Amino acid sequence: MCDERQLARWARSTVSRRAFGGGALATGVAACTPMELSEEPAAADAGALTERMVSFAAPGGTMDGFFVHPADTASPLVLFWPDIAGLREAKRQMARRLAGEGYAVFVANPYYRDVAGQQFEDFADFAGNGGWDKARQWRSALDADAIQGDARAATAWLDTQDAVDTARGIGTQGYCMGGPFTVWSTAAVERMRAAASFHGGGLVRDGEKSPHRMLRGDAHYLIAIAQDDDAEDPAAKTAFSAAANEVGAAAEVEVYAADHGWCVPDSPAYDRAEAERAWSRLLATYARAL
Repeated sequence: MCDERQLARWARSTVSRRAFGGGALATGVAACTPMELSEEPAAADAGALTERMVSFAAPGGTMDGFFVHPADTASPLVLFWPDIAGLREAKRQMARRLAGEGYAVFVANPYYRDVAGQQFEDFADFAGNGGWDKARQWRSALDADAIQGDARAATAWLDTQDAVDTARGIGTQGYCMGGPFTVWSTAAVERMRAAASFHGGGLVRDGEKSPHRMLRGDAHYLIAIAQDDDAEDPAAKTAFSAAANEVGAAAEVEVYAADHGWCVPDSPAYDRAEAERAWSRLLATYARAL
């Protein structure tokens, strides 16, 4: 398990990401080793993609993000919520791979109310340069109402783009703090048909705005849980599954044999085998629901 203290120690080390694979890390940090981004599996046909940064009006100001899609055809839309380190190359690379499978992918800057664009080069930059303190302040405004307003604004603007097939359903996926954002987004946007949370936190919490109390019976939910998160709150998966059953929603809830952050290539917890398994389930969910 990679906690904040261990991550900070990892980030302060003088070893570059390219040296991690050579065994240069100290024993306590070696368990938290990301991969080279170039090693992440590529999009099916990255040469046929168009990408750009975009911005538009949203409830909290001017929302911005990274938009990538097949170049010559309209495609189903996916709203991509990043983890606590926000928009960066690791997320752009993940989005390109998904776009290569035939989706128009918008990676949101969740912190647009406070800052625009990329704030950290990668997760090491986040962990070693005050990212925790900055993000705590930025994400304090990101409750269910704020995220739902953002999701409505983002999908409304994206639906005006020729790259988006508005006759198809919309998907949304999120990582870490972005996990619950996917459920809130799906509750807010009628055409959203699939929500995928990977090592998401806070899917089951107190209050009527808890994600597990905002499920839709006509949506599909892919809930991929980290083994260390499950160890801390083993009842959450049962509560989420029960809530999905109650409303008649299709929900795939599974604990993966990897720790929090395992799906993200610049994360210290990245686990390629389990990340690829989660990727295959994401594609299957979108193929079925959108």
